[in-house]
Amino acid sequence: MTQTLSYAVLKSRALIAISGEDWRGFLQGLITQDVETLSPGEVRFGGLLTPQGRLLFDLFVIGRTDGVWLDVLADTRQALITRLSMYRLRAKVTITPGETEVAAAFGGGPAPEGWMADPRLAALGWRGYGLPAPIDARLVPETSYDTHRLTVGVPGPVDWDAGRVYPIEANFDLLNGIDFKKGCFVGQETTSRMKRRGEVKNRMLPLWYEGVPLPLGAEILSGVRRVGEVTSSEKGRAMAMIRLDRISGDFTVDGRPVEILQPDWITS
Repeated sequence: MTQTLSYAVLKSRALIAISGEDWRGFLQGLITQDVETLSPGEVRFGGLLTPQGRLLFDLFVIGRTDGVWLDVLADTRQALITRLSMYRLRAKVTITPGETEVAAAFGGGPAPEGWMADPRLAALGWRGYGLPAPIDARLVPETSYDTHRLTVGVPGPVDWDAGRVYPIEANFDLLNGIDFKKGCFVGQETTSRMKRRGEVKNRMLPLWYEGVPLPLGAEILSGVRRVGEVTSSEKGRAMAMIRLDRISGDFTVDGRPVEILQPDWITS
């Protein structure tokens, strides 16, 4: 059976426009992703970290002829603009909110014309900015896209509290969110050391179970031993921060059996 392409308007996302003659050098020294080689019409995934290397903001960087768009969480857009403005100093850049609509297309079928492949994982589909709906695609709510993302096993902003989680714990290194060859960026020293020394003790992994959503923050247990905690949940699916050295045995949350999954893109 041919799967129908679905698309959703992502009202939880918003844009920041960055332009000016210094925009590349300005962003290059801040975010985890390389922008020196970014071309117009190309999209890359990354983040802005604290100086200690913890994740503050996730973002997609979309190349334009006169600068970039940053596709960010709408609720924290102004906070990100404020932080970027703090770093601006004498750089000749302009930072303004954008009004263009963000959307995602996912499911079966060829790539929709003009849409950009999600740089994190092919299974996530495509991202569109101010584009008409793909031909023959069915409009679905944003929650359907979140279900698809959880099914693929990819965490989202709801799964990390700003300033608590390291980007590698949120799988940014496996989702093309960190360029380890680009040189310095804010939080680079800690991030590179974790990767180089293999100091990754925790990762976000998907859970499957039966029944109603699990309580957020609930402990995942193997017997009486704590394995992790739930970071987001919907019926039958959840995301959790898991201790990698404790993935063995049978797992429960509030007495309910759960299965910890390790998708191919994590183990390959």
